[in-house]
Amino acid sequence: MTNENSGLRLDRRTLIKGAIASAATLSSAAAFASAPRGKLKEIRRAVDAGHEQALRRIQDWIRLPTVAAEQLNIEQGADYMMQLATEAGFKRVRRVATGGIPAVFGVLDVGAKHTVGLYFMYDVKQFDEPDWMSPPLEPVFFDHALGRALRARGAINHKGPEGTFLAAIHAFRSAGVELPVNLALLAEGEEEIGSPNLRNALNDAEVLAELQRTDAVFMPTAMQGQQGEMGISLGAKGVIECELIASGERWGRGPVQDIHSGMKASVDSPVWRLVEALSTLVKDGGNTPAIDGWYEHYRPLTDRQRAMIAKLNTSTTDAELKSALGLKRWMNDMPLQEAMERLASEPTVNIEGLVAGYTGPGGKTILPGRATAKLDFRIVPDMTAADCEAKLRAHLQKRGFGDIEIKVSGGYDPTETSETSGLVRAEQAFLEQRNIPHTITPRIAGSYPGYIYTGAPLRKPFNQFGLGYGGKAHAPDEFYLIDSNHPKIAGMREATMGYVEFLYALASAH
Repeated sequence: MTNENSGLRLDRRTLIKGAIASAATLSSAAAFASAPRGKLKEIRRAVDAGHEQALRRIQDWIRLPTVAAEQLNIEQGADYMMQLATEAGFKRVRRVATGGIPAVFGVLDVGAKHTVGLYFMYDVKQFDEPDWMSPPLEPVFFDHALGRALRARGAINHKGPEGTFLAAIHAFRSAGVELPVNLALLAEGEEEIGSPNLRNALNDAEVLAELQRTDAVFMPTAMQGQQGEMGISLGAKGVIECELIASGERWGRGPVQDIHSGMKASVDSPVWRLVEALSTLVKDGGNTPAIDGWYEHYRPLTDRQRAMIAKLNTSTTDAELKSALGLKRWMNDMPLQEAMERLASEPTVNIEGLVAGYTGPGGKTILPGRATAKLDFRIVPDMTAADCEAKLRAHLQKRGFGDIEIKVSGGYDPTETSETSGLVRAEQAFLEQRNIPHTITPRIAGSYPGYIYTGAPLRKPFNQFGLGYGGKAHAPDEFYLIDSNHPKIAGMREATMGYVEFLYALASAH
């Protein structure tokens, strides 16, 4: 999430900010070719001329939400993603079967020396309309403290930034300027449920071949904080999302459906059964995973990674960060440095929600026959989602909870990119040339499916990057800044030009 009054960007993908890179690993910005000034002027004119159309493109996209968790607009969402890619100039645009919601693939080959991969998501998170200041699917402009902003579901996560990148591609075409790199696009419609089928897109021979040609892959993302600062992340935790379900039917004890609560004196409770099972997964009040073998492949932070995190206090303070999160204390009253190290390094067991029985007004005096817990598990190198899922099942089975149903909805491994990769060096060079303060973090506390690219068989550098600002991803009143009143924060036009210049930086990074 993002707290717009905190001066800090704090969503699930950018919660941790790291340290300014060391001079030993930072390539000089001068080593990267700048975009020709004449061409940039032509492209800028095209950006300005096409701005309103680009903005309408984002608004129209927002009005067609693909919500994977609800199977909403699956076919329509894939069709619209194909339309957007085709209109931007991508060729061979088509659906790619994944076994789930289809991916969308396309290439824009201009005969350049280098190829850059693009990861897009075309789905959005669910929403509860009564919690919003305006209808979540009707994009509304409003006055934010930092300028004119667009409020709607998907505005920042991720249709606003992705639409801004597409605006950059349109501007190249309108200006008659050739792209400095080739592009290979893979977009998915299941990111918000843990990307359970994205890896299967690599079974497509054409997709695999085009992605193997790439030098690096990135996801267009508005990454600026409220002072214009930027964060470069070298990775993300992996995740497993699942439900644990206790029922009288599977247990063979307790009711198979809700019965009168007076019967509790003689009848077992599936709800207490679930609570007991959950309690075995953690210790220390829920703060430390206690699943058998959970830390078998855990890799601690290196001295270099700790040094990155130690620089965090140069961009924020303990009090500011707590205020932004609505906290009074860190776990166990630990200091900021330890809290930030844990965010980057520690696996977690988290209960997202618990549902059982009656939760409406007043009481209903029932003994429920079923209880469900929604959980997510964050994992770090060298843990894997498959190994951890197996350990979870074995842990519960060993303790006599084999009747607890485990329904995994999504998950993937952690992802890592080298600090010395061409991708990261290009990002640093771009930010240096623009005099944008930037930090590097070894790993964000949240997750994204970068492992598809950084792992076998591709093994490509991958992260998120882009100018711009927004917030409240996954929350009511999500927004994306369109016109900035802050001299160091990019509005949509400036963010579009940022992608233009970044492509030139990528062209000379390898």
